[in-house]
Amino acid sequence: MGDQSTAERMRWFVEGRFGMFIHWGVYAIPARTEWVMYIENIPKDEYRKFADEFDPRHYNAREWVSLAQDAGMRYMVLTTRHHDGFCLFDSKVSDFTAPKTAAKRDLIAEYAEACHSMGMRMGFYYSLEDWRFPHQLPHLPMAEDKSVYQPMAEQAHAQVRELCTNYGKLDILWYDGGFPGGIWRSDELNKMVRKLQPGIIINNRSGIPEDFGTPEQHIAPEERPWEACMTMNDTWGYTVGDTNYKSVQQILALLAQCASRDGNLLLNVGPDADGRIPLPAVERLRAVGQWMETNGKAIYGATSTPLTTHGIGMSTRVGNKLYLLVQRWPGSTVPFSWCGNKVKSATELTTGRKARIEQKGDRVWLRDLPQYGPDPNMSVVEFEVEGEPRYPEVRFA
Repeated sequence: MGDQSTAERMRWFVEGRFGMFIHWGVYAIPARTEWVMYIENIPKDEYRKFADEFDPRHYNAREWVSLAQDAGMRYMVLTTRHHDGFCLFDSKVSDFTAPKTAAKRDLIAEYAEACHSMGMRMGFYYSLEDWRFPHQLPHLPMAEDKSVYQPMAEQAHAQVRELCTNYGKLDILWYDGGFPGGIWRSDELNKMVRKLQPGIIINNRSGIPEDFGTPEQHIAPEERPWEACMTMNDTWGYTVGDTNYKSVQQILALLAQCASRDGNLLLNVGPDADGRIPLPAVERLRAVGQWMETNGKAIYGATSTPLTTHGIGMSTRVGNKLYLLVQRWPGSTVPFSWCGNKVKSATELTTGRKARIEQKGDRVWLRDLPQYGPDPNMSVVEFEVEGEPRYPEVRFA
């Protein structure tokens, strides 16, 4: 019963495959990464002054949701509070919040309203640790007297309760910052979360495995649902000097790699202090969305296949259809192997061109396709096979 319930809760997540991560907070004022407080050893009273400037006049949550939808993303996860302790939401247990400083707005309430009204699955990121507390910097050894961490843990429980109570239906709780380990009473915390939000899914960063894994800045498949969280450039929070954005081709390759290995891609944007997502990110996301309009059927709900396509790209399966996501278009003939089924038909999606199929055992050649890749970023060939996709019976000795 428990396993079935978990699978049911996770279904939309594994079908969605693609989400938007948003790192945003007062660190967008200095614009030198979301870790600026720690990296520059800024005292908390000095750091607090950034909140007196953080008044994002151009923040429009509906525009963020619309951009995610344009990109073909099926869910969003926003930092409600990062390690610096600044809350974008209204909290009764902290004065270091957007409603109580210059913004005078509950920025999470606006995000929640936009997600709910526009049909977007909504996630909250929450950092358990808070650098403003004593003994709480990453380079410090864990205190022998664990009671010093009790106020920080109590704050985390209270704020997670607020997030799960005050903003309607919550689809994902995305923990981070679980240092030091063993102090958070995570079993108790997550039982409360599930009581308040029965349909929620929870990541693995509160110190217990929960529903899904979250490899960061790399792709590392697990034997359960997993999601690679990755930056679009080199930093998470808005950083004025970071212009090293991934190309559309690189982003699509990451997305295809995740989907072909039974995982999701959570791709980050870092809005500036005024609430605007940088133009290079917007341009890339819209281009990704254009690709998804034609080729998204190879991504949503995709799982791995037995096909060997490493020379040209990757492969996915959705239902009774298989897809070749071709990064290196080989010419008018597209080959692959280890196909245990007879191939019935094959179509290149950008042009709609049908391939002539030649098959010898597990080896397949799709012939009479365009000489050059129809899509400059990644071309996709959809094909159908007889029966359940499987490995060939004959293997090398």
